[in-house]
Amino acid sequence: MRNTFRLPATLIQAAGAAALLAMAPLCAAETIKLGLSIPLSGSGANWGKGSEWLCGRAAEEIKAQGGVKVQGKVYNFECVSYDNKYNAAEGAKVAQALVARDGVKYVAGSIGTAPVRALQSLTERRNVLMFTSAWGTSIKGPNFPLTFSQMNSVNEISEPMIEYVMKLHPGVKTVALLNPNDATGQETEKVAKAAWEKNGVKVLVSDWYERGTSEFQPIAAKLNAAKPDLIDLASTPPADAGLIFKELKAMGWNGVKVVEVGTGADGLVATGKDAVGGAYLGAAVAVDSMNAHQKELNEGVRKVTGESINSVQIGFYDAPWAIKAAMEKAQSIDPVQVAKVMSTVRFKYFFGETGFGGKAVYGSDQQMQLPVIITQVVGTTLKEVGRVQKK
Repeated sequence: MRNTFRLPATLIQAAGAAALLAMAPLCAAETIKLGLSIPLSGSGANWGKGSEWLCGRAAEEIKAQGGVKVQGKVYNFECVSYDNKYNAAEGAKVAQALVARDGVKYVAGSIGTAPVRALQSLTERRNVLMFTSAWGTSIKGPNFPLTFSQMNSVNEISEPMIEYVMKLHPGVKTVALLNPNDATGQETEKVAKAAWEKNGVKVLVSDWYERGTSEFQPIAAKLNAAKPDLIDLASTPPADAGLIFKELKAMGWNGVKVVEVGTGADGLVATGKDAVGGAYLGAAVAVDSMNAHQKELNEGVRKVTGESINSVQIGFYDAPWAIKAAMEKAQSIDPVQVAKVMSTVRFKYFFGETGFGGKAVYGSDQQMQLPVIITQVVGTTLKEVGRVQKK
């Protein structure tokens, strides 16, 4: 259930002689474990494996740049992964192992609203600082001072993405929604439905399906029967979304396709083939818009997952840098003291430099301020068509 992630020796060597010399004096540095509650098996395994690699890469970069300096001491990070299998039962086991058994004081990333709730029930009570990509508003805000968000949720994505799509397709008057029937899907449905209605689009049907479903023809038939101008698969994972669009195409539906939380084209295209052409995604990153360092990180993720980097995984690169910045500002490694200054720091992240916000939505500034990137599937690749950066 637990993995300690280390980058391959060849990649470390690639950092160059200068980086190795800079690291030499740090051999006596102390190590702080960064726990990860992530799916390493099952349908969400690629999200977890890519996240694990990126956390490890951030830890190596921080070490190469001199580590974390607090009160005359130097600390390095070590990423330790626990497989939550993307469900509540395994998430509860991970919480016990990570916090109660292993005494981890920092969680650099956690995936899945249900497993994160189980973890948070311990992290807040035992003064463990936690970063999460989970979306539920019920796990954020002033009542959870040790919890911070590392990914845009539907609260950040829906309105700017829908407004952008409507500018491109002003003739859209009706929409059908589909979400997985779980905590993540329920949170998404509520926000997405309100956003479409705010933009003057009538929601004809909002349906659900169970994770693990493999037969999507009946679901697609119900969506098609409503005859919507646009179908928003919202928080449906890419592989499932591809199958649904494939069924819809076979039925003759040819409207506007949206996956608000679509994290990448690879899984979508693999199952949907040409049926996914033109689909708009709200949580993916297009390779053509990346700089050299971002492309290097993308290639690292692709080697371990077979797919391009996505926004779920990127947060696991960002969190160690945020933790470093807050530790150095607080001049403490006590999670409570670090959490107190976290909302005030600026830190390096995948896209440059950022900080925290979100008070208007969650009641406190615990949400990383990240760009909303709108991409579109063109052929078998993604193209960035719009970007909204909150100030």
